[in-house]
Amino acid sequence: MSEKKRRRTEAGPLAASASLKKSQRSGSHAQGLRKQLKPDAEILASVREMYDAAQSAASSSKALTLSDLSLSAACREVSDRDVASVQLAIERAVLAMARSILAGRGFSFDVPSRAASNQLYVPELDRIVLRDKSSSRPFASLSTVRKATITARVLSLVYAVLRRDIHVTKRDLFYTDVKLFQDQSQSDAVLDDVSCMLGCTRSSLHVVASEKGVVVGRLVFTDDGDRIDCTKMGIGGKAIPPNIDRVGNLESDALFILLVEKDAAFMRLAEDRFYNRFPCIIVTAKGQPDVATRLFLRRMKTELKLPVLALVDSDPYGLKILSVYMCGSKNMSYDSSNLTTPDIKWLGVRPSDLDKYRVPEQCRLPMTEQDVKAGKDLLEEDFVKRNGGWVKELDMMVKTRQKAEIQALSSFGFQYLTEVYLPLKLQQRDWL
Repeated sequence: MSEKKRRRTEAGPLAASASLKKSQRSGSHAQGLRKQLKPDAEILASVREMYDAAQSAASSSKALTLSDLSLSAACREVSDRDVASVQLAIERAVLAMARSILAGRGFSFDVPSRAASNQLYVPELDRIVLRDKSSSRPFASLSTVRKATITARVLSLVYAVLRRDIHVTKRDLFYTDVKLFQDQSQSDAVLDDVSCMLGCTRSSLHVVASEKGVVVGRLVFTDDGDRIDCTKMGIGGKAIPPNIDRVGNLESDALFILLVEKDAAFMRLAEDRFYNRFPCIIVTAKGQPDVATRLFLRRMKTELKLPVLALVDSDPYGLKILSVYMCGSKNMSYDSSNLTTPDIKWLGVRPSDLDKYRVPEQCRLPMTEQDVKAGKDLLEEDFVKRNGGWVKELDMMVKTRQKAEIQALSSFGFQYLTEVYLPLKLQQRDWL
């Protein structure tokens, strides 16, 4: 046997033995953490303190709005409007087009710019808003003729939907004129433009996205008059209605809302009935947050005055998803006042948790160059800079170049998330 082969043969068992010992140490540490857990009654007392603080803060403080601030730049925001006022706004826009054509000037749309350069983060509101800057979209220009045509078509379709007083999905809208739109992303983008032009929320246009988000736990509400009890929805939960305006009469005895990034973690929490052990409402958008889930979360936070804790992957994209819920997305910054939920606490999984809970190396993933760039970009964001805890955790992530999913905790047992990790987090009030 060659020297190289002999060394490889000897190294194999040694490496396997070292890996086994490390895994055994992680398992022993996990058992030690389990022993640190106090009785549920004591953990609930700590959670109730957080609940009482949230209730007190919501009752004593008035929510700031753009109009309360004296910003150097003028900003644009939309609001919920009834069917009649949206129809009137469309009629006025079309009438202005007709007059312009009859005057021999052709027609053009004055569309608010939603470019990244036109976004502004407002620390006092802790969310992104849209500056009041517009661009012209003339029909007579070769560069904008197609987009102007799509804009006119979307206005026509929205008006028809409002006249019938029905709701349609964005997919329905796309399929009314596939040859013109070509791709749904184009009709979706113009739909946001139209919403911004008319000064109303996208919900006011009666065009919604398909159902995506789900909720389970200590929540009762009415959906178009039907009473829904979210403790009786099984492990799949109740789909969050795409048109939130039909949701009403929210009732809950929960102490907090648990916002979960992924469906797999949501199912584990639902199957283990985590919301019965620690009274809470569990919600997920199954990844990137959709408008309905963001609206629903804000509605629960505002009406029930509950604190919100977030459970996301320990990677830059988990934090990006959390930031969309908290500060809004640049794509829909014009509606950030309705879509954002401020003061969400980052519960986990945080980069520091990987060593604190001794997550095995084989369950950690190396960050790609794209991941590292995304992490560094986040460190440059104003909403991250104002939170020292976030900066410290992101710095650690970028330096160690390691990431992990929530499911990495399953290496200690499939129910470790609900039986040890989350209860210990709540007991130690370990959130940012």
